[in-house]
Order: sequence, then structure tokens, then C-alpha cells
Amino acid sequence: MIVVTGATGSIGRALVERLRGHDVLAVVRRPVDDLGCAHALADFDEPGTIGALLSPGDRLFLNSSLWPGFADAHRAVIDLAARAGVAQVVTVSVRGAAPGAKLGGGMHGEVDAHLRRSGLPWSILQPTGFMQNLPREVCDGRFYGSYGPEPVNYIDTRDIAEVAAALLTRPVGPDADHVLTGPESLSHDQIAEEISAVLGRPVRYVDLPVPEMAAHLERRGVPQPLAGDLAELMASTGDGRWSSTTTTVEDLTGHRPRPLSTFLTDHKPAFTP
Repeated sequence: MIVVTGATGSIGRALVERLRGHDVLAVVRRPVDDLGCAHALADFDEPGTIGALLSPGDRLFLNSSLWPGFADAHRAVIDLAARAGVAQVVTVSVRGAAPGAKLGGGMHGEVDAHLRRSGLPWSILQPTGFMQNLPREVCDGRFYGSYGPEPVNYIDTRDIAEVAAALLTRPVGPDADHVLTGPESLSHDQIAEEISAVLGRPVRYVDLPVPEMAAHLERRGVPQPLAGDLAELMASTGDGRWSSTTTTVEDLTGHRPRPLSTFLTDHKPAFTP
């Protein structure tokens, strides 16, 4: 059986759809009726509820949104998976994750290190930024950041899901990190141009120095020090380190990752004010 945590998120839903025809159990926090597969209630806040769903030989897709208890909960589920005799864990991390890094990069880095030491067969997906996060950033024809003029890579979460499906449905291969990127890296001014072309109305990217971006995030309700850390993270990922691309999506799925233009066309209603 393939056990999918985070099944109602953007990656999880696409993965469940891609796994139709396989024996799948979706792990959800509350009852749902639109996943099209069996589901069970469990919660990362109580890792034992997820561990109770695991059996020898299962494949586990490990993913959830970030929150303060993220690393502890994911490490606990990994230990329970090892105890249950799970055959493989495929987890979603982030490009450049490492213990001690800022925000999600540090949390994921701690979980990744634990998984590598667990004795379980593992695949760690390390994607760049999610295209699916762009619509919520655009407001009144603008979106803000501290990325500067350098290109930054984004990936469609549907491509992450398809990589996960490929790994979860083939014989378990060697342990590996998989850096996942979209097919092209663009500056945020170029991203704004592409959004404008698809929407048929002007959208402008506004680049702010880190202190001003932190203040902007605070005005939007993000507390300090998180606002400052987010602004600094934007500046660091905008220094060119997220501009290179890989062939991993095509190597594992047989098709090139979706370009931004395809994502924008498919998700145009999400940008409606």
C-alpha cells in the first residue's frame, strides 16, 4: 500500500490523482469526500496516529506544511515507519535544506538528516519555489519581494507529484536526493511580465530592500522575527543559487517540467482579485 500524508495539499492531491489504480491510503486530518481513494484520519500533532496506519512493505509519502513542531513530528513518524517495516519513504524537502538554515530550510534539513540515518530506503525531493504560491502574492496589480534582479526558479507542484508517483510505483532504487526545478529560471520582473500577458492586465514586481520587505510583511500580519527571516531568505535565494536547472523531472517522469506559462494558463482564475 502507498500511504500518502498531506493528501489534501497541492502536491498530495496531484499525487493521489496520479496514483489512481494503485492501492492508496490518503492520510487526512478531517473527513473528505473528493479524493477518490480510501482515507484515514490521523495528525502529525499525534505521530502515533500515522504510525498506526503503517504496515510492513508499505511505501510512505511524507509531506506536510511547516509549523513549529514540524521537525519533531516528522522525525517521530520516520521512527515509527522504521519500526513498522516500511519499504520506502519519499519525502518533500526544499532545495538547499540543511540543519541550521533559516526557516523551512533548517526544519527540512533536520528531518532529511534523520531520514538518512534511519536505515529506511529513502528518496528526498528537493524542489525550488512552488508556482502555486504565486497567486496569493499578487494583490492590486503588484507583488513584492527582496529577490533582486537575478533569475529564480519555480516548479509546478504537479511535477513534484509526478516524480513522487514514479518513485513510489517502481522497484525501490538506491537512496538519493532529487533536486527538482522548473524548465527555466526567470527574474521576478520577467515573472510579472508573464503574469500580465496571461491575465491581460498589468502586474508589476516591486523589489524592496530587506528591512522594507520585513516591514511590508509585518503590515500583512507576519510577526517578527519571522518577517525579517523571510525577507532575508528572499534575498539569499535571489543571489543566483536558485537559478540553475536540473533534468531530474524529465529523467524520472519522461516529460519536461511544466513552464510558468502553462501553470499561469491553467491557474488563471486563481489570480482573480
